[in-house]
Amino acid sequence: MKRFLAAGSSVFICAISVFLVVPSMAQRLEIPDYEPIDITILKAEEIARFEAPEAIQGAAADADYFYAIVNTVIGKYEKTSGELVDRWTGPRGGPIQHVNSCYVEFADLFCVNSNYPDIPMASSIEIFDTATMEHKRTFSLGLVEEGSITWFDHLGTGWIAGFAQYDGRGGLDYKDHTFSSISRYDSSWRRVGGWMIPQGIIERMTPMAASGGSVGPDGLLYLTGHDLPEMYVLAAPSMGPTLVHIATIEIDAPGQAFSWDKSSNERIVYGISRPDRQVRSFKLPEIELPKGVYRLNSAAVLEPAL
Repeated sequence: MKRFLAAGSSVFICAISVFLVVPSMAQRLEIPDYEPIDITILKAEEIARFEAPEAIQGAAADADYFYAIVNTVIGKYEKTSGELVDRWTGPRGGPIQHVNSCYVEFADLFCVNSNYPDIPMASSIEIFDTATMEHKRTFSLGLVEEGSITWFDHLGTGWIAGFAQYDGRGGLDYKDHTFSSISRYDSSWRRVGGWMIPQGIIERMTPMAASGGSVGPDGLLYLTGHDLPEMYVLAAPSMGPTLVHIATIEIDAPGQAFSWDKSSNERIVYGISRPDRQVRSFKLPEIELPKGVYRLNSAAVLEPAL
């Protein structure tokens, strides 16, 4: 009997000990609020503007020419005079339906094409010879769950691309414009990662998505929306899945796609004014990188240690 009572007493004491420990574990945690990076507001300097009836989707440039883009037509213009030199025209209702953006590299014009506004969404990359303005080759992405491709660029040894989802026309019932995103690929177009676009930028683009995008010579990502005269500068985050909005550049190119003039040693881009059917060139200001974020071409982004 004494042994039984001793055992019972032991259990009772243990229970009391647990009861006394619990309140100390339930202390209130003090968690600070997130403090976002201040967004710098800057302004682009306009250099020139030229009339071009194709200036509806975007523009690109090389050392001697600029290119105005609209769906199935690409115009080639002399860079200093603005005179039309040549034009590629695809048939209405043909295999190339919606050329959205282009850039020049190695005498080739690299363009993204989608079947917008058709559903399901399908995309391809189309390559043209800048000398002859003839179509050279194609690379089909087929159906892509991310949406319709609107721009792409080199990133490290692979690629980075923007995909659009839309409200209403051209969109899906179960995905609105907030599902627009950015994906990373290796050199064989195998997906290796990606990012969300910051909510503040997504709201500015409602109900559409980013029409233009490119990695700048400074390793930062530059995006333009569908119709606002703004360019957004983003850096890679040190943690989390969302890019960091570090600057907005006021630019008199109301939306659509743009391209860096890689033939220039200065920070020159070519964009468009869709309402005025003009191609416009601009010099962009330098961007200061805040602490706690990365350039997209940094080793921390391209070579993460898992």
